[in-house]
Amino acid sequence: MKKTPLASAISTILAAGAFSAPVLAQDNAEYLEEDGTIEEVITTGSRIRKDAFTSSSPMDIIDVQEASVQGIANIGQLLQSNTLAAGSPQVTSATSFQFVQNGGLGASTLSLRGLGANRTLVLLNGRRAGPAGVQGGTSSFDLNVLPLSTIQRIEILKDGASSIYGSDAVAGVVNIITRKDDGGSIDAFFSAPSQSGGEQSRINASWGKSFERGNFRVTADYSRQEHLRRGDRDYFECGNELLFDRVTGERADNVDGRTGEFHCDDLTWGHVWIYDSAADSNVPNPFAGTIRSQFDYDGLLGGLIPGYAPATNPGQLTAPAGFFPVGYDRLSDSVQDDDHPFQQEESFIPKTELVTVYAEGEFEITENITAYGEVLLNRRDTESDGYRQYWSYIYSGDFDFGSLGSGVPGGGNTISAAAGWFGEQWYSPTAIIDHNDETVEVDYRRFVAGLRGSLGDRFDWDVAVQVSESDGDYTNDRVFDDSIRAGNFLPGSCVGDTFERNIGTLANPNMATINCVDVPWLDPFLLDGSNVSPEVRDFLFGVETGNTQFDQISVDASISGDLFEMPAGTFQFAAGIHYREDDLIDTPGFITQNSNGFSDQSAGVTTGPTVETEAVFAEVNVPLLVDRPGFRNLTLNASARYTDVNAGPVAIGDDTTWKVGLNWQMTDSMRLRANRGTSFRTPAPFELYLADQSGSISTRIDPCIRYEAEAALGNISEITRANCAADPRNLPVDYPGGSITPSVITGGGIGVLSPETSDSLTLGVIWQPQFANLSFSIDFFDIEVFDEVAQLGGAQIVTECYASEFGFAFSNSEPLCQLFDRSSINNGLDNIMDSFINIAEQRNTGFDFALRYITDTAWGNFTLDLNATLQTKDQRALFEDTLEDLNGIVGDPKWVGESNITLVRDKWSFFWGMDWVGSSSSAEEFRDINGRDFISVRGVGFDGVLSTKSTFYHSLSAQYSFEGGFTLLAGVANALDQAPPQLTLPNTQDLWTLAGNSVLESQYDPYGRRFFLNATYNFGQ
Repeated sequence: MKKTPLASAISTILAAGAFSAPVLAQDNAEYLEEDGTIEEVITTGSRIRKDAFTSSSPMDIIDVQEASVQGIANIGQLLQSNTLAAGSPQVTSATSFQFVQNGGLGASTLSLRGLGANRTLVLLNGRRAGPAGVQGGTSSFDLNVLPLSTIQRIEILKDGASSIYGSDAVAGVVNIITRKDDGGSIDAFFSAPSQSGGEQSRINASWGKSFERGNFRVTADYSRQEHLRRGDRDYFECGNELLFDRVTGERADNVDGRTGEFHCDDLTWGHVWIYDSAADSNVPNPFAGTIRSQFDYDGLLGGLIPGYAPATNPGQLTAPAGFFPVGYDRLSDSVQDDDHPFQQEESFIPKTELVTVYAEGEFEITENITAYGEVLLNRRDTESDGYRQYWSYIYSGDFDFGSLGSGVPGGGNTISAAAGWFGEQWYSPTAIIDHNDETVEVDYRRFVAGLRGSLGDRFDWDVAVQVSESDGDYTNDRVFDDSIRAGNFLPGSCVGDTFERNIGTLANPNMATINCVDVPWLDPFLLDGSNVSPEVRDFLFGVETGNTQFDQISVDASISGDLFEMPAGTFQFAAGIHYREDDLIDTPGFITQNSNGFSDQSAGVTTGPTVETEAVFAEVNVPLLVDRPGFRNLTLNASARYTDVNAGPVAIGDDTTWKVGLNWQMTDSMRLRANRGTSFRTPAPFELYLADQSGSISTRIDPCIRYEAEAALGNISEITRANCAADPRNLPVDYPGGSITPSVITGGGIGVLSPETSDSLTLGVIWQPQFANLSFSIDFFDIEVFDEVAQLGGAQIVTECYASEFGFAFSNSEPLCQLFDRSSINNGLDNIMDSFINIAEQRNTGFDFALRYITDTAWGNFTLDLNATLQTKDQRALFEDTLEDLNGIVGDPKWVGESNITLVRDKWSFFWGMDWVGSSSSAEEFRDINGRDFISVRGVGFDGVLSTKSTFYHSLSAQYSFEGGFTLLAGVANALDQAPPQLTLPNTQDLWTLAGNSVLESQYDPYGRRFFLNATYNFGQ
């Protein structure tokens, strides 16, 4: 079959590694000259004008219509489903709510190869796009700011390109290219899941016009994401144990006798934690320490579990009627309240509204000079609903530690006595409240102005200035820490007491006198959140608003062209300069600045000198051989860049990066390519200047609590037990844990952090046989980052210290063990230092596979696209000699892939797409941590689910083009209603994060089956 010029162009696209767009054939005619030859344009990964589809660097080209036919609502979902990103965790709206993510609530960023959004550079029309978001961690481009309606295609460079684009281009480069066609369009989209919640909609209008000396296009877009709440999906709303009998294989979960269903084990709420110090106790607790007392809200507990034995001496516990001990054996675990109705209303995906206006145009000033400009205005409003615990400490009615328990009635707390709580105990009532909402409003503005032109027939030049501004407010519900502390360990009522609260900032205090209010901590209906009086609400709860501003100004100038002719072709070059200023100011709300948020982090204002980046670069394209046996064409591409980064008087770092690529066309059907290069990334402004923050973390992260008993039960590994026993603080075997919440202190690393460097290698082969319109490619990638800037987290620091073979019981050379203290009072975890540090290295290797086949059939034009990525290594070393490979564990699958089939017949177009997430397993990691294969719950062994099977998502759609420019598309995404994988909950917190039993990773679809409709009207074309 003879190829048409268009088919030839498509085949050449495939030689660049672009196989992902199901309708690419219709949309690349713009690259063809009138005679059918391919126009020379600038492509991502090079500054030299050349054939768009014969780059030596591996690339992927995504047509925006790929989103429409799959029911994808935004650019974030489109890019994060690409195989280059799908195998690694991504920041999505869901994860930005569940975790503290860079960019804040609602942010959506892209991390290629799992190396982090800070190491993936996003360009807009070939120019760096400034960050957007809230809170101090803002540093990456927020994909929310650009709607699909403005985009024509997306080019993804699959390897590092710091020598071309500078810092951040470590894992790859994403270049978003906007529409420049003539005519107008009105487009509307709606997606509705088969179960309510998570609906998505958008409407936009766009108009473009070319005239004698220029062109312009203006687009206005409104989009909306409705709340998807935990209770909207049964696979999120209830976390079962998901345990199995090791002999019979039958489910062995606890069954809640009140409902007859498997027990839901999510957030424990509404209990009075009892700290029992009596030698002769009637509290049914097999271990020294704490136990929970629960109110019988349903009136059913008395028929299911025993109550407290009557006190036989003054030191034993006397609890009021209706309270029962729970959480001390499997039976009492089964009726423990761990799943509050507040959880069902919690946002899983927050509500988001986006309003965007984008305009671009150009005007020919003279025959050789053209002026151009871009304006992007975006407003994002994001809302989330949440809930939380809060707690106090209170003496019993006749015991206090001041008198060491005289046993005399009235020697303790009068409020406890009135409520009927007596004995040699003190309590920590833990209440629940739905006062934990957050809203974010971000205004993003980006302006570009430039001139480009030519010098004769040989050289092209371009000068551009970009200004981007992100201005965001973030509003959070808080619990006042000083109000909680005002009632801790009092002998009775606090009415009449006052304290001073700073309602300003530390720099500009504004003191207010607060009258203490008695909080009825032991009231069951305060504990369950159903009856909190207005006076108590005003006393305990507040709201604050912080603001984040990120301004970026950059100037780029470049020149490129043909220098001279060589025997094999033209020697081409490009050179240029880059200057950039980055300014970050994050001003937290007054509660956070004053360290007055209960169990929340405190933070100061994050700011610092302007970070200035200066760079010069050069690139050459050298034809080495042409039309020789075995060498249809051999071309060398080489580039180098010198970058110098300073923050005021402080030198952040400088380096020279380089890249060399070979492009070898062996025969008409076979091409080889190879690239080797280095990259360089200086720490982002927030990594340098983050104001010292302190936040609390649960005392229960301490792996040494009752370490001998826990080791005997199989709950901790032998390595952990040995490290706890060898701790320099001489922790007793029955160590109960500290009573004070440990603080995690973080801060920027200005003057301490070193720049990151990296090496990358890509090797590829492309086969395009002459007997069919078929293209196939394989690319090997190997990216290694050195001195990576990272923040580990307080829990990881402590856990990995005691799980380390270099810990206290061994060589005592584990660096993590030097990052925290223990209290001299009770040996509890104290200050954990979690500032940004340089870790040793991270390495990611694997293969990208792509295949495209196009043919005419009796039913129409048929296109098959297949893409897959095999990750062979995902290694990380926090310090030297601590290398671990995460490849293949849950959340980091070895294989991801996608297939797209398109059939075009007359005015009809049919699409079937399938996304594939490969299997994964954390069973080996579980064995390494725990020293066993089974799940141990209260000393009994169970089998658990520690791995995921391959997951497939199918999308189907059909499109019809009417006369007059109207097109209607309808389809279904996740057609088989595939739920996220379900995993075991108990004793697996170090392996993964779950919502219910569902894996909370970005590669799994949270919505379920959804139906979508897209209507488009094109006019004036």
